[in-house]
Order: sequence, then C-alpha cells, then structure tokens
Amino acid sequence: MSKEIGPVREIAMRLRGLREATGMTAQALAEATGVTAADVAAYETGNTEIPVSYLYEVAKACGADLTALLTGDDAHLMNYSLVPSGQGLSVDRRKAYKYQALAYRFHKPHMEPFIVTVPPKAESEMEINRHLGEEFIYMLRGRLEVRLGEDIVVLEPHDSLYFSSRTPHAMRGLDGEPAEFLDVII
Repeated sequence: MSKEIGPVREIAMRLRGLREATGMTAQALAEATGVTAADVAAYETGNTEIPVSYLYEVAKACGADLTALLTGDDAHLMNYSLVPSGQGLSVDRRKAYKYQALAYRFHKPHMEPFIVTVPPKAESEMEINRHLGEEFIYMLRGRLEVRLGEDIVVLEPHDSLYFSSRTPHAMRGLDGEPAEFLDVII
C-alpha cells in the first residue's frame, strides 16, 4: 500500500529540492529568509506548519515563483492575471489560517496578495510570527485583533494596516466570528 503525500509534505519536498538545486545550505537559506537553520530543517520535513511568509522569502532567495513552491507548476502570465471571485489558489499549509493566493498565475510577481480568513480563538492560542518583508492588510469582513509586539490593534471592515513583518505579530478573529482580509506580502 502506498503512502499518500499530503499538500504540506509536497511543499516540504519542493522546498528541500529547491534549496539543494540552488546549492544553498540550510544555514545559508536561514540567513536569507530570516529564520533559523533548525526552522529550515523542520519545514523541509513537512511535519511543521510552514508560514506562507517563509515560502515567499524562499521563493525570493532562490529566484523561484511562489506558485512553483505551492503547486509544483510554473506561472506563465506576464501582462495580467485575472482570478474570478472565489477561485484563488487554496493554500492549505497552516491550520490556523485559510489562505487563497491571488497572484498564482502571474510570473514572478513583486508582491503576493492573499485573501486570508482567521478564525476566532482564545488569546492563548494566538501564534506569533516574525519574518522578513512588509505586510499590508485591508479588512473585508469581521473584526481582527492584530498583536504587533506589545501593541494590540483591532481592525474592522475597510480599515487597513501596514507593518514591518520583522515585528512579532499574531492575529485572531473577534466576536466569535472569523475575520477575512486582503493580505499583501512584500
């Protein structure tokens, strides 16, 4: 009986393959992406949730498309990419959030836009992230609590937030409802 390889394991295999194809050590990739070599090793096993921001940084560091890391296919569109409502590429790599990639058909985009849905959760369940780059959030539905270092910001529909992704940050939906927003990683 063959063992089924899930989406996270497939992404992990592509991560390792890309790193090895570029001749980078785990330490060199860690330095280029702002994580530790232990994090790189953990992400490459497929047993650890892989932050989309890390995938973006790996793609940049290795000169690859994020789409290729996520799907194994190359994006080919260079002039524009239309993604009809609800047809973003579902990125099932974290249990905490639901991501839909919106630029997955565009060849080597300079930013990565996503529709992100964050469920409501207890304060103790919030996961802190920190990575290279910057992020822009534009709220669509619900209310979102964003922790930025020691600060707490609450976003409502049509609010926006721009921040350095190096700032430790965590999010959760409020009022027992999920929060949905446009997230652009630069």
